[in-house]
Amino acid sequence: MASAGMARGVRAALAALAVAVFAGCAPSDPAADGGMLADANDWPLWGRTDGEQHYSPLNQINTNSVGRLSLAWHYDLPSGNSATGPLAADGKVFVTSGHSYIRALDAVTGDLLWEFDSHTRELDPAMSMGWGPRGIAYWNQRVFVTTEDGRIFALDANSGETLWETRDFGLDELRNQNGPPRVFDGKLIIGNGGADLSAIRGYVSAYDAMTGERVWRFYTVPDFSQEPENEAMRIAAATWHGVTPGQAGGGTAWNAFSYDPELDLVYIGVGNGFPYNQAIRSPGGGDNLFLASIVAVRADTGEYVWHYQTSPGEQWDHVSVMDMTLATLRIDGRERRVLMQAPKNGFFYVIDRETGEFISAEAFARVTWAERIDQETGRPVENPGARYHGRPGMFELWPGFRGAHSWSPQSFSPRTGLVYIPVIEGATLVGDEGIDVDSPTAHFTNGTVNDSNPDLPGARRSFLRAWDPVSQRERWSVELPGDWPGGTMATAGDLVFQGRIDGQFVAYNARSGREVWSFASQAPIVGPPISFSVDGRQYVTVITGNGATGGGMLTEGLVGYRTDYRLPRRVLTFALDGGDVLPPLDPMPPLAPPDDPTFRSNASLEARGAMVFAMNACMVCHGNNAVAGGAAPDLRTSPYPSDREAFHDIVRGGALQTAGMPRFDHIPVADAEALRQYLRARGQQIGQD
Repeated sequence: MASAGMARGVRAALAALAVAVFAGCAPSDPAADGGMLADANDWPLWGRTDGEQHYSPLNQINTNSVGRLSLAWHYDLPSGNSATGPLAADGKVFVTSGHSYIRALDAVTGDLLWEFDSHTRELDPAMSMGWGPRGIAYWNQRVFVTTEDGRIFALDANSGETLWETRDFGLDELRNQNGPPRVFDGKLIIGNGGADLSAIRGYVSAYDAMTGERVWRFYTVPDFSQEPENEAMRIAAATWHGVTPGQAGGGTAWNAFSYDPELDLVYIGVGNGFPYNQAIRSPGGGDNLFLASIVAVRADTGEYVWHYQTSPGEQWDHVSVMDMTLATLRIDGRERRVLMQAPKNGFFYVIDRETGEFISAEAFARVTWAERIDQETGRPVENPGARYHGRPGMFELWPGFRGAHSWSPQSFSPRTGLVYIPVIEGATLVGDEGIDVDSPTAHFTNGTVNDSNPDLPGARRSFLRAWDPVSQRERWSVELPGDWPGGTMATAGDLVFQGRIDGQFVAYNARSGREVWSFASQAPIVGPPISFSVDGRQYVTVITGNGATGGGMLTEGLVGYRTDYRLPRRVLTFALDGGDVLPPLDPMPPLAPPDDPTFRSNASLEARGAMVFAMNACMVCHGNNAVAGGAAPDLRTSPYPSDREAFHDIVRGGALQTAGMPRFDHIPVADAEALRQYLRARGQQIGQD
């Protein structure tokens, strides 16, 4: 009987042979490191290959020819979340928008081939928990999509018909799925989110991509009501102290997975604990594994192999769910197979992906929670005050709760050896003064008092930074508009593509950072672009539209840019000498107080309404203080708050549910009236903030 190691070697050799056979005349793919499964002409996964490099080996579009790059075709999408990444395979482009609505388009013409509706918008719990998936996966003539309410679909890539459907969690669980699924070694790998809201137990599931049968499940934190069920949970349980079962949890892995077929390892990026404040979650301290960690497990079994924790005892929402890039780098005179990550905590990490050994880490953004990462231990040297429990006032935390890097992916070019990071420079003022950590109500605020996006000098900014992972230093940097940068893609044409919040799609010289091309997209872009080839012609595709945190609850940094929900959501595809043009864009009406002649101010009712707005997470879609950023309509200018009957029909009755607005029938009538008063007041305050 062949050994597991021999079987892994055979799989890797077959994968390499498949690339050689199917790539045809496409350029060789030096980026296929830890993931030699993608035809160079296609983009079948979130990061194109298993190694999540977001790199295209195509070079027809390059620094010399990019001046001829122009629109080849566009496709208009309906309203709804479009802050997503497309896929391309077998002459088709696949996109998801709204609540898990999939479309397949002809990659050359943009013609609609088929569409699939998951009907997620009809399920209130799901819609209240997320924005819709940020991406999908393709493998073996199948398209895979998850839904916010825990369903998984495998669709026929040629017809859109459902091949199988299964459920990862029940509707009674406060979970959601909005990260892109991945397919590795014939298995569909998915996680889920929700640890910002409740003490759920994080896990990752693997399903047989052909049948939908679950193969394994790996839990990221212990079940504190029972003895640890395996060695991984014994390791983790020893790092939590004083936990009350049912009051602590988290570790949801909602975005990042990578795979090395030679090592047979799947890498999991793990999220935050609940509540954020460790004094409530684990009052006796401890590292609280596997929060804010990178965990390697066997692809076949889900068996734990190693872990590295970026933020021990995490309590700042400094998660490690950002993309993990696999590459081979020459470090100290020898080749190292590494995993690279720029998590939210502001340090760029290079880890040995076979052993989990720490290699190096340096700050790529402003950091105040730690002085440095100790090069001997790989642990942070924390600054006084970062552990805010019991301290007066609030700590000025850089990076803030949004992190120095969010879900918008970084990219890596094996030609330049650089990683291209969409960087956020921002802070949060955080503390727990005045919070009774022993009170059950402390959980509602995650045990903190905070200002999530204060207007401090140097804050509310963003950059595209080219980072040298060997020397751990910045090579070049470009300041971007606003504070919500888009995902990046590097290409063998020595280009880096990135969308911007000001409605520009830009190509930069990958070596110098010089802008060499731009296109006015008429709408913000935050989703990552892709590149593919059909019949020898290279294309670049991106989707317009703002969404997620930058388009929802933390919008103050976008005030100078029009990110209106009514701006067009489109699939834009470019090629050399393309012949398409966008229709003229009608100007957006100016922000002005709505006509509301019966409005009368009531400070106490408005304050109560502000609490209703916050406690029901309305800001997730409609923006902090009801200042929208493009993920959903700006309620300050909406006509509905001035109409009592219409407002209650929408909020409590679900009248706009099919348009993407959930029904909040649990809100009492009196609270809904307070909410209506608050929104009317905010409308009258336009221009006064």
